[in-house]
Amino acid sequence: MFYGKALWDPWLIVAQIVCLQCSYYLTLGIFMMVFLGVWVPRLSLVYFFDYATLTLSTVSGLCAIASFFLSSLAGAVYMVFLVERARKCLDFSATLYIIHLLLCIMYGGWPSSITWWAVNGTGLGVTALLAEYLCFKREQREIPRDRYRESV
Repeated sequence: MFYGKALWDPWLIVAQIVCLQCSYYLTLGIFMMVFLGVWVPRLSLVYFFDYATLTLSTVSGLCAIASFFLSSLAGAVYMVFLVERARKCLDFSATLYIIHLLLCIMYGGWPSSITWWAVNGTGLGVTALLAEYLCFKREQREIPRDRYRESV
């Protein structure tokens, strides 16, 4: 993407949201397989979308929380490549977690667990801040000059 005047392209924005959402859930699924595969006999969408699974009182709940946290870190890295602009990271992070909230509501009802809100609120903060930091560092890199132009 070029960093000049931004054109409003809704198809690009939708494609970025879909890619970010799919990448986030793919990463979450991989982390759930790694951490929860040992503790539960069968993985299902309950661990993705049911607020009752995020609990501090069980080992499987702690593993699910760790999976969500690590997925938020990965989501920030994905944003560096998908969004590429620091000023857009908060918008895309909020969209990611709002879509997740809507899917959770459709799957298991309104999340009434304070742990669910703490985990997802922390995930939103980590994703937004780390993505903004990484994108800002990438935007501030010096543009390499061509060797041949310097010699002329």
